[in-house]
Amino acid sequence: MGPVRIIGAGLAGSEAAWQCARRGVSVELFEMRPVRSTPAHQTGDFAELVCSNSLKSDTPNTAPWLLKEEMRRTASLLMEVAQECSVPAGHALAVDRATFSAKVTKAISREPLITVRREEVSQIQEHEVTIIATGPLTSDAMSQEIVRLCGSSAETPRLYFYDSISPIVEADSIDMSKVYLAARYDKGSADYINCPMSKEEYDRFYDALVAAQSVEERDWEKLNYFEGCLPIEEIARRGRDTLRFGPMKPVGLKDPRTGRMPYAVVQLRQENLRADSYNLVGFQNHLRFGEQARVLRLIPGLENARFLRYGQIHRNTYINAPTLLSETLQMKDHRRIFFAGQICGVEGYVESIATGLMAGIHAAALVTGAELVAPPRATAFGSLMHYLTHADAKKFQPANITFDLLPPLEQKIRDRQERHRKQCDLALREFEGWMEKLAAVSAPK
Repeated sequence: MGPVRIIGAGLAGSEAAWQCARRGVSVELFEMRPVRSTPAHQTGDFAELVCSNSLKSDTPNTAPWLLKEEMRRTASLLMEVAQECSVPAGHALAVDRATFSAKVTKAISREPLITVRREEVSQIQEHEVTIIATGPLTSDAMSQEIVRLCGSSAETPRLYFYDSISPIVEADSIDMSKVYLAARYDKGSADYINCPMSKEEYDRFYDALVAAQSVEERDWEKLNYFEGCLPIEEIARRGRDTLRFGPMKPVGLKDPRTGRMPYAVVQLRQENLRADSYNLVGFQNHLRFGEQARVLRLIPGLENARFLRYGQIHRNTYINAPTLLSETLQMKDHRRIFFAGQICGVEGYVESIATGLMAGIHAAALVTGAELVAPPRATAFGSLMHYLTHADAKKFQPANITFDLLPPLEQKIRDRQERHRKQCDLALREFEGWMEKLAAVSAPK
């Protein structure tokens, strides 16, 4: 059997290629950038982070931490590189985007078992072991090929939602006399810049935001947004106080200068190792660039902000995983074809890397003749796979890793922190058992 073909060198494709190579399986890794770019990517590097630089909470016994911990125990390349490129972000794992992508690209390109091909792929051969990890911005040609594989006619609408990108400002354009450093509830180090608002300042900002003009307003009236990544103007339209209970929530962010919590707050997170740029946390939007500059400069401390990147929006394509995939990420009708990353129906960087890691393990097993073993239901890996393959196909939406996806404990525990700790302990015990089984079935006969 020939090498594993991996289409797309994003987060999932890069991790999948690495996992195959670790198991002695050769890989052809196809990436169309920079020969052909996308509306959201800016470089030709692998594993480029587009929307944010955060890989979510790294606080022990949280759901994102559990998923990352399982990946670390599976020798994830991207988790290792993320740690090397981390920037201060309180209790979260955030990275310097450019350094992260460059290091992943270097590691993948130097691996002798991985052959990189900079070209667009428009056809899939069902007899070849293939991982489709083309991401949310899959090209039109590949989208049509996926429709063919899924058994749908060209007229059948594919699943999608719209995803948003937050603005980035230059650090030295922030008026530090009007802001303060803090982490919510003092968890982790005080790495976030907090821009406090009084009620009057919030009302002025809110009124300007809901009145601002969106890009191509008429064409975007019926956008299908992912609830976990709504543009701030969409959140604001749901009520005057929705932002104060969402991305501008002041709870746990006491202003050390006044000893009180502000009426609302905007948080800025360090974007790179040089600390010369900051991301407006949760401020993804779809406003015209001129409108963004006008509205966002109403935030205290950002009156003279210089924007390195404005908020944007892009289409995110995904398949109906419950009808198409098994828990090993194989297509039910084409067992040599795997899906990984956002296109398989997960949302988030960490989740994309995890599905790439699992697809790589399973594809390598298929090539070497080993048994394919799905991760246990109690693990974060297994719970993510269970959701993808057992969700209601008619209402299927991409999902982040949360404790809601994990099975409940047999014993009811009222204390949430203790319950989550026990769920994580159980998950990691089950995970170690799965790793031992993987080692046993892949051992030479």
